[in-house]
Amino acid sequence: MSNTIVVGMADYKVGKAPDKLMTAGLGSCIGICVYDTLAGAAGMAHIMLPSSNGNLQGNLAKYADTCLEMMLEDLYKLGLRKTRLKAKMAGGAQMFSFKGKVPQLKIGERNAEAVERELKKHGIPLLAADVGGTFGRTINFDIKSGELHIRTINHGEKVI
Repeated sequence: MSNTIVVGMADYKVGKAPDKLMTAGLGSCIGICVYDTLAGAAGMAHIMLPSSNGNLQGNLAKYADTCLEMMLEDLYKLGLRKTRLKAKMAGGAQMFSFKGKVPQLKIGERNAEAVERELKKHGIPLLAADVGGTFGRTINFDIKSGELHIRTINHGEKVI
């Protein structure tokens, strides 16, 4: 019997198969799944912003740099091996259009780049990603199979 573990905005959760991990409402936010199918465990984070900029006050799960650190620590406590970790991510949309090309406003793109940078820093390969566009996503991660199911409004469903 599997449960669905719900991950809220600016949060992360870890779980073991046969459970699934789910987060909804990914606009410019990134849903990142880090997993080890051999160990049958995974973590999912709903990341809102690219960097904590060294500010270690408040909710550290909202930032790509600090959230991934915390989630990886919890995954290692479950017995996951760094050498077997893999990742998949979705989100990072540009939900609003702005006049001009102000890079600070491209939060979705900056979030995706920050998550990729953090994964590289930890030596975790990103196997698949569904990022960008102008539409929101809801994701479900099957810990047992390593499949990331992505639902979008008006853009259908896919599995990566």
